[in-house]
Amino acid sequence: MNEQIEAIQTEALAQISAAADERSLDDARVAVLGKKGTLTLVAAGIKDVPKEDKAAVGQLLNAARTAITAALEEKQVALREIADRAALAGIDVTLPARSQHVGSLHPLTIIRDEAIRILRRMGFALAEGPEIEDEFHCFDALNTPADHPARNEKDTFYFDSGKLLRTHTSSVQVRTMESQAPPIRIIAPGSAYRRDEIDATHLSVFNQLEGLYVGTDVSLPDLKGTLEYFLRELFGTNTEVRFRPHFFPFTEPSFEIDVKLTVKGQAPKWIEIAGCGMVDPAVFEAINKSRKDNAFDPEKVTGFAFGMGLDRLAMIRWGIKDIRLLIENDARFLKQFA
Repeated sequence: MNEQIEAIQTEALAQISAAADERSLDDARVAVLGKKGTLTLVAAGIKDVPKEDKAAVGQLLNAARTAITAALEEKQVALREIADRAALAGIDVTLPARSQHVGSLHPLTIIRDEAIRILRRMGFALAEGPEIEDEFHCFDALNTPADHPARNEKDTFYFDSGKLLRTHTSSVQVRTMESQAPPIRIIAPGSAYRRDEIDATHLSVFNQLEGLYVGTDVSLPDLKGTLEYFLRELFGTNTEVRFRPHFFPFTEPSFEIDVKLTVKGQAPKWIEIAGCGMVDPAVFEAINKSRKDNAFDPEKVTGFAFGMGLDRLAMIRWGIKDIRLLIENDARFLKQFA
């Protein structure tokens, strides 16, 4: 058996040495060390070896197995080095490296984060609420009459349950006043939904940023100063801002806010950017009724609210002509923000 073991080892080492690739090397391993390999079968016959010879034969088997295993590992390393060199053959290491594409935040994310940072510096805290709302929080509490166009099914997404996709983030203002007593100073960024025909300036889902400040002696100059500061921080210190009288059910007096947009090669023009006003006392009364107390007594507290579209802010900031570019995920458009 000793001669047989030595012959198997010699033949195995020769096969390993001659292996040209990892597949032929694995074939050599299986032929010797596999379940039906030559060395495995010989090892199974050690039970028939006389007792006095078993130790010597066992040592010879172990030595053969160790030598063959070491040769297999060494050959595998050598074959992989050869394969690596072959893979690199012909590569010109002096060629310049390929440029890596750097990603960026979406323009809506950029404008939202910057707007939040500005308002937080002014003492506004972040607030959030559900996107699926009921009519009380979306309309009734905001002094919106039953026949208002926004409550029509042609303008708003309703569910069979009677709930709806919120048409503005003003519902977050209502929920905040229900759960907190004044003073309150919050901003509510988030999605809103309306049944608008999709075109260059309208989407059925858009992004809003609304704010609310309620306390004692909150005045119209507070509102004006807050929004002028915010818009000049966002668009530049020389930005011209104007307030035009308007109507909203939930504020009185109410205003539209415009900024003067200057585009190279074009005459400056005023662009509507936001709505705002002093909170209507009827809103405070609805909140008190919901809370079942008089925390928002219109005789003691006042407040202002404002709202603007983040999509519109982004379009003005970067001169984007078509709002659909903000949702199409066209890399050719988005890469300019990298």
